[in-house]
Amino acid sequence: MSKTKIIFAGTPEFAVPFLKALTEDSDFEIIGVITQPDKPSGRKQEFVPSPIKQLALKLGLKIWQPGSVKNNPELEKELKQVSPDLLVVVAFGQIIPQEILDLAKFGNINVHPSLLPKYRGASPVQSAILTGETKTGVTIMLMDQKMDHGPILSQKTLLLNSEETNQSLHQALAELGVPLLLTTIKGFLGGKIKPQEQNHESATFCQTITKDSAKIDWSNAAIEIKRKIYAFYPWPGVWAIWGGKRIKFFPPAEIVNDSKKPGEIFLSGDGLAVGCGQGSLKISKLQLEGKKEMTAQEFLRGYNKVVGEILK
Repeated sequence: MSKTKIIFAGTPEFAVPFLKALTEDSDFEIIGVITQPDKPSGRKQEFVPSPIKQLALKLGLKIWQPGSVKNNPELEKELKQVSPDLLVVVAFGQIIPQEILDLAKFGNINVHPSLLPKYRGASPVQSAILTGETKTGVTIMLMDQKMDHGPILSQKTLLLNSEETNQSLHQALAELGVPLLLTTIKGFLGGKIKPQEQNHESATFCQTITKDSAKIDWSNAAIEIKRKIYAFYPWPGVWAIWGGKRIKFFPPAEIVNDSKKPGEIFLSGDGLAVGCGQGSLKISKLQLEGKKEMTAQEFLRGYNKVVGEILK
């Protein structure tokens, strides 16, 4: 029996275990990888390849890095020449046009880290944390031209405990999703799994997250700010202004019942806390602009006059 020829499209760390598992499965042959162009990173702004490109290079796979997959006849021509059976997309980062979706013999499969139709879009993991969901999951779906709109092949649910960060939840969903993807592809190609149309009337959509999205509004309730700290860790990292400089806050954070002015810094036990619109938040780790990440105790030793000041 011949192997299923797959083109894989993905970019971030989340996509890496999916590509790795597909390459290790004897039923599949990865004939190429599409990923985002190298991007400048760090203080020196040196160009860094995506995690998927790094893995593809190690595996000796063919790589395409289009600035845009739309209106790209050269890419379309090359993909058509390799004649894929299937396109598998995991967090690629671009909307794939119909002319490319039409190339794969058996269609196009997408892995989405939410229980669709809830949280369509680019930030489903962060959104689940921000809204205090008690469960989320992974959806394997067929793709159409609309964002996260295609029929569902399979889903698996993950229960949440309210202490997940964006980083830890992405890892948990990857662990859940990898075996689900493999069994779903085989079931779909074997005719055992039939696509089910989404309930489009129930669809919800994610916000686009930027560094500005991560600014803390201390008039919000402590629970909302805590969720934001967890949802935006490690990127972009929530922040406020103190002494004209940005100060970032990292998990873990603990809600305390002390009533203070929004943004007011005070001592709570052996640590530092900040007043919120409802309740207060005890901070464990932070980073002042230009400094290294430190514990709240380390920060207090260096900046003991901070108590009583107001974060903006």
